[in-house]
Amino acid sequence: MSQNILLQKAIALYLDDWKLPVITDYHLGLFVFRMHQEKIYRGRPITINKSVPEISDFRLLLKKCLSDGILNINKDFSGRVVFNILGASNSPAEDIACTVNPFAYMSHLSAMDYHGLTDRNPLTLYISSPSPSQWKHFAAERMKKDLRENFFDYRETGFPLLKKILLKKVNKRPIHCFSSLHLGSYRNIKDRPLRVATIGKTFLDMLRDPNLCGGVEHVLDVYQEHAQDYLDLIVEEIHQHGKPIDKIRAGYILNELLGVSHPLITQWETFIQRGGSRKLDASGDYAPVYSKKWRLSINTIKERTKRANN
Repeated sequence: MSQNILLQKAIALYLDDWKLPVITDYHLGLFVFRMHQEKIYRGRPITINKSVPEISDFRLLLKKCLSDGILNINKDFSGRVVFNILGASNSPAEDIACTVNPFAYMSHLSAMDYHGLTDRNPLTLYISSPSPSQWKHFAAERMKKDLRENFFDYRETGFPLLKKILLKKVNKRPIHCFSSLHLGSYRNIKDRPLRVATIGKTFLDMLRDPNLCGGVEHVLDVYQEHAQDYLDLIVEEIHQHGKPIDKIRAGYILNELLGVSHPLITQWETFIQRGGSRKLDASGDYAPVYSKKWRLSINTIKERTKRANN
């Protein structure tokens, strides 16, 4: 028969099993609450008299973990909300960011770097996250899934909630968090907490936010060098999730600039606006040089210069 253990010992075992680079107050609170319900971990009974803990119980356990050195406060985050685990190896900033924000993923220039699309080595870590209202909704749904029938009891105790933690800098790397109404396509990286924008989504982000992707001139270089290698992924992503202006810009780059043909690109021609003032680079000034086919002002320096020399 297994010998009973104290809850503090169960926490130490749990942290040893925890495979993520850091742990948040919510996940620690979730474990403590669950153990009061289940009273067993790793097949060993836990000595607990209560079925529903009080917030004072959690605070006392956290204080003991900190004083024993099992946990220490991660100072990249304000407050006592993210903790380093004794013995855990140093992890990349992107892994920590995706652990702290469970609905975020690496995007823009950082995703370009991960996929080998750029020669830039960005110091800033670019991540995308849902809008505040969506984030709150996703968090509530995740908590309901984690706690099931104990969801309302957990909230009533005042235990830590799953909340959005401000990301400014991690492991000395500045964080740029891009918030969007549309979460976008990403994939989970095996054996890591990391999530990364898909290839198609990364190329779509280049069109929408070139300033977060090394600048519009760099974006054009990346399209010229790599777009044909991932053509189907790019075209399908833009066709499904791109706005009309995304399709016009992509149509110009892929069809007119790179000479690529594709049935979906042909369909995008229905979004051409006669007499419009659309620009290849949304942040740049309008230029009188334009694509007759796509009705698009070619307002990037490189493309204007190329046309002037032809």
